[in-house]
Amino acid sequence: MHHERIAILDYGSQYTRLIARRLRELGAFGLVHGPGSAASEIAGKDLRGVILSGGHMSVLEEGAFGLDPAILDLGVPVLGICYGQQLLARDLGGRIHRSSRREYGKALISVGDEESLLFRGLDSAQTVWMSHGDHVEEAPPGFTVSARTEGVPVAAMEDRVRHRYAIQFHPEVSHTSHGNAILLNFLHACGLRLDWNAGNVIEEKVAAVRAQVGQGRVVLGLSGGVDSSVAALLIHRAVGRQLTCVFVDTGLMRKEEMAHVQEAFAPFDLDVRWVQAGPEFLARMAGVTDPERKRKIIGATFIEVFDREASRVQAEFLAQGTLYPDVIESSGVGGAVLVKSHHNVGGLPDSMKLKLVEPLRDLFKDEVRRVGLTLGLPEDMVWRHPFPGPGLAVRIPGEVTPERVRILQDADAIFIEELKASGWYRLSSQAFAVLLPVQTVGIMGDERTYENICALRAVTSEDFMTADWARLPPDLLERCAQRIVNEVKGINRVLFDITSKPPATIEFE
Repeated sequence: MHHERIAILDYGSQYTRLIARRLRELGAFGLVHGPGSAASEIAGKDLRGVILSGGHMSVLEEGAFGLDPAILDLGVPVLGICYGQQLLARDLGGRIHRSSRREYGKALISVGDEESLLFRGLDSAQTVWMSHGDHVEEAPPGFTVSARTEGVPVAAMEDRVRHRYAIQFHPEVSHTSHGNAILLNFLHACGLRLDWNAGNVIEEKVAAVRAQVGQGRVVLGLSGGVDSSVAALLIHRAVGRQLTCVFVDTGLMRKEEMAHVQEAFAPFDLDVRWVQAGPEFLARMAGVTDPERKRKIIGATFIEVFDREASRVQAEFLAQGTLYPDVIESSGVGGAVLVKSHHNVGGLPDSMKLKLVEPLRDLFKDEVRRVGLTLGLPEDMVWRHPFPGPGLAVRIPGEVTPERVRILQDADAIFIEELKASGWYRLSSQAFAVLLPVQTVGIMGDERTYENICALRAVTSEDFMTADWARLPPDLLERCAQRIVNEVKGINRVLFDITSKPPATIEFE
């Protein structure tokens, strides 16, 4: 890619991903790099600016992350945030105050520099979000103090000659009242066109895929989720019938899943191999109750089935719907974005000598959805909730049998249908039904029953690292329970899970 770019050096802040998101929202393309990145690693004709993130360390402690001095000579503006500000101050001759306690939360800053670039057009007094221990006591030579608080004498400083800017607070956090405006002022200083949008993304990704693939053939595991679906449409636009998609029905998917995906992709001229392998998967899980064994069996079987189909294509490339959060998380806090420790196709064996094509690996989920809509993917596909790789097996604690799968598919379909009708599907981040390995006594039609318990789970989350249970209205839950008990043979009791993550996980297994 050669889109105009802001390099973000991650010093271990919990907010680093937010910086990248805020830049994207403002129309700028930001990429995260590790704290030890050299100038040569981030340099390029597309580089327009550098942001130094916050971090949990003190710049004064032994082993603290540093900054390659050559980065300051790349000829682009630099913005230091929190730890990044202190790092600039330390390296350029300022003075740091070592604090024994942290300042965390909202603070009121006073802007005292009328020529300030960062605060141009903004109020002289504004609320910001602080999260720091040490602070800059004295700005380095060449810097003007542009803002302060009651306890922090250098809340912001600027060297407008050498285009170096620094702030003690976090503009990427929503609690900072003018955070986006401050970032936007910095982006203007970088001279960005601010043209990062779905249309440009598609053009650039299509060109990149064409350049990478050439006349080769590509195989992609199409799951029906938004990530693999958007990846398929992007690659198809780039190389057409050189792409072959493989949809494996494991028998553990949502009700009528294959038919739903076939209908969604009917308008597109995609080459898709529709593989019905349900009996093969279910036969191998007979009598298995341990969740880890289930996952391993499903993963190994999927690889076997996919490998079998992929070998018939004689492809040179394997396409995946890897997203930017996957890349960041797999590299760890402060890790470089080039490291990826997992595969979305379940961990393909070394025997598959395929080159990876990952057109979405520098996009966030919301950006992928916008690209999907622009490409013409139906809205119900674009806004689908995440679905686990092992499928319904992790939502059926205990043994997985064809009958238990059928019961759960019917109950889950009712729950999702009611959520969509009420508008709560889009308000939830993930929602599903679970078939518990417990039976209870009930009374239906004056008859005693002894049948299964169904648990309903709905959560809200920004990043799925943490999640809170969705506050579904009681009348909606009542309607779901009544329909499931009345319409699904095998269930006589419905529960609603109100446990957050942590301490629970989102899925049951």
